Amino acid sequence: MAFTIDQLFKLSVKYLPGIIAIITVLPLPVKAATFLVNERALLGGNDEVNWGSLGKVFNPSAPDFSVFLPNSFSATSQGGLGLDINITPAKNPQITPPFIFQTLPPPGIRTNFAQGNFILFGGIDPTGFQPRLPGAADPRTQGNGEPLSISFAQPVYGAGTQIAVDISNLEVETFINAFDSSNNLLGSFSVLGTSSLALDNSAVFLGVRSDTANISRLVFSSSAPQYGLAINQVSIVAAPEPSLTLAILAFGISGAVLKLRQRPWSNNC
Repeated sequence: MAFTIDQLFKLSVKYLPGIIAIITVLPLPVKAATFLVNERALLGGNDEVNWGSLGKVFNPSAPDFSVFLPNSFSATSQGGLGLDINITPAKNPQITPPFIFQTLPPPGIRTNFAQGNFILFGGIDPTGFQPRLPGAADPRTQGNGEPLSISFAQPVYGAGTQIAVDISNLEVETFINAFDSSNNLLGSFSVLGTSSLALDNSAVFLGVRSDTANISRLVFSSSAPQYGLAINQVSIVAAPEPSLTLAILAFGISGAVLKLRQRPWSNNC
């Protein structure tokens, strides 16, 4: 039976919702490739969480303990993605709750992140804190280096951050584990790094990238959990909203049908 182009167009429009529904429920091929990314630029992020956006920054020159954070809290990325952050409580009761500080020259807090970065820090034992004089050995103040996890409201293609441990002149291994929405381990990676007070942006970048949007949670930790764990802004490779993806797909199908209608074919096939 031969159809005219107009009839084909009408049939395509009529059954377009059904076609979209079938595409939505059909399982798509899933690739399991998950790999380490150790440079922020190579991650290709399209979203970010800057800890300064929480509006709670600890100032060492005028300490305000009301800015300390709970061990579990929520944040929102610049693109509107929700995140849940959980920092495992320290085993030492003397260690403070987590807090955010801005890394700056004295009287600010020096690190080997870039000057001006806002840092999420696990906490420190203030009873053992000693200001370090130039050239003096690191007092190796105890802190909270227990695992820090970030859960995404919507699975992402990748995410990562620079990470450091609050101990100078000691090489420490830092770890990142990526999990999917069913808590299956997608990948586990580590890098070695040495912290300092140089304000030189040398803190190592630790990120994970996948070829599908299946990363729902990242867990950061180190081989020296007795010293405070710190991360700066988190770069994210966010997936588009499902409704937007579906709209693009529908638009593409409609456009293809429209082009078919406009082709100067014969009415008989």
